[in-house]
Amino acid sequence: MINPHNITGLVLAGGRGSRMGGVDKGLQAFRGTPLAKHALDRLRAGGGVGPLAINANRHLADFETLGVPVWPDADASFAGPLAGFLAGLTHCQTPYLLTVPCDAPLFPLDLAQRLAAALQHDSADLALAMAPEPDAQGQMRLRPQPVFCLMRTNLLTSLSHFLGQGGHKVQDWCAGHSVARVSFDLPTDARQAFFNANTLTELHQLENQAA
Repeated sequence: MINPHNITGLVLAGGRGSRMGGVDKGLQAFRGTPLAKHALDRLRAGGGVGPLAINANRHLADFETLGVPVWPDADASFAGPLAGFLAGLTHCQTPYLLTVPCDAPLFPLDLAQRLAAALQHDSADLALAMAPEPDAQGQMRLRPQPVFCLMRTNLLTSLSHFLGQGGHKVQDWCAGHSVARVSFDLPTDARQAFFNANTLTELHQLENQAA
């Protein structure tokens, strides 16, 4: 089993928050706590990671008050999750990096352990979460949740090259590597564990449902 101290947990909070009216999503409250801090607390509670950090591109001083390093993207273009991955791989000092988005505050507490077990079992480069979502016909299907990703930090060169060639989709980059896919569809897995709140209305609805 991978030692948790060898995994850096990174909360991705570097987006524009366009669908939230341009507010900094990671600083919006969920259960009275900023989303980014809620994610950090959840990673700590799960016990599957060691060092923690935040990827953010605005209001850096506010994020720094949460008590962990803040790693901005390499440029100011808001290039998406892969830019956050790159910031994490560039700065982290552990052999593995786990990323979680700030806008999915109910992610599983055992996320790190299950991804790490699968990555090690398959000798993979990356491990991705898979969660049930309804398709166009309303049938539940397992779909990738690519920003919930455990990766080896020696993938830094690969990611830098991919971004330099104009790539921008997480799954396209992952497709060039060996990937362990981990299903989070056990009876004990919460139905809304991977629900991400894209708007303030969705965030408030999720908070009320999870209360």
